[in-house]
Amino acid sequence: MRAIAEWEKQELLFLSLPHYNTDWREYLVDALDSYKNLVDTITKFQNVAIISPNKEDFRLFFADNPKVSFYEIDTNDTWIRDYGVIDVMSGGRIIGYDFKFNAWGDKFDSSKDNAVNQELMKSFKGELKKVDLILEGGSIEFNGFGTMMTTTKCLLNDNRNRLSKNELEKKFRELFGVHTIIWLENGFIKGDDTDSHVDTLARFIGRNTIAYAACDDKNDIHYEPLKAMEDELKKTGFELVPLFIPKPIEYLDRRLPATYANFVFVNGALIVPTYGDEKYDQMALSSLRKALPDLEVVGVDARVLIRQNGSIHCATMNRFLGVR
Repeated sequence: MRAIAEWEKQELLFLSLPHYNTDWREYLVDALDSYKNLVDTITKFQNVAIISPNKEDFRLFFADNPKVSFYEIDTNDTWIRDYGVIDVMSGGRIIGYDFKFNAWGDKFDSSKDNAVNQELMKSFKGELKKVDLILEGGSIEFNGFGTMMTTTKCLLNDNRNRLSKNELEKKFRELFGVHTIIWLENGFIKGDDTDSHVDTLARFIGRNTIAYAACDDKNDIHYEPLKAMEDELKKTGFELVPLFIPKPIEYLDRRLPATYANFVFVNGALIVPTYGDEKYDQMALSSLRKALPDLEVVGVDARVLIRQNGSIHCATMNRFLGVR
């Protein structure tokens, strides 16, 4: 069993559309426009599969794109990274894990999201294996060579599995074939309601390289926690690429959890969220282009997405190529 690195060859990306019966309804057209922009960017590189209970929204925004397919499935929310299928490699073939999803510790209703994988995978080949463990895709990172990275604030939280670190590590070694697990104890992004998912904080961008959220403003609430996380990361032996967070972005007097670490790999490219902050947007894109010279690094405006506390990685789930 081997956990797959996100930059490995992919079949497509899954996205779950905002719809009226979600918190997006107050600015639904803006949200769908934002998703269209994201999908148009992704489909320059690979196919996209969209799920939604509303076929009309798909027809209006996406039907003219031949690289987009549609699956009519109801959902509670859009963040398919956290309830979607997690692929692993086993004996040269792909197995999809269907973990339990409780909406980040029973903060919201997740009954529909928790049923998506069983319905969606009826349309796809391959084995789908239910796993009796609460686990979100945004809470785990893999380098594809036996190392996993996560955060203690999320996975050791009582609102998830109530298992000890040793108990979880045993399960992860069995499920993902990892031999090394990096547990980050520091770092947070204000406004994040996932209990510090690692995909907002630190990401593998290569076998030996981690890109991570950093802060260069000593007066910012994030400065000390992210500096402490940086100190942890320096002890791992991995090469490090800092991605300095933008200046505060607010919506309805609330600071939003904007971070450049919430990028997603696609075939031949890296899609990076941008937030209308010319200085920090360009710093992040430049750092990632320097670190990943063989990939096209593309920025996509995520200012509407971040209103609901997520960004590009949260909104997508990778389906990998392999014998199924």
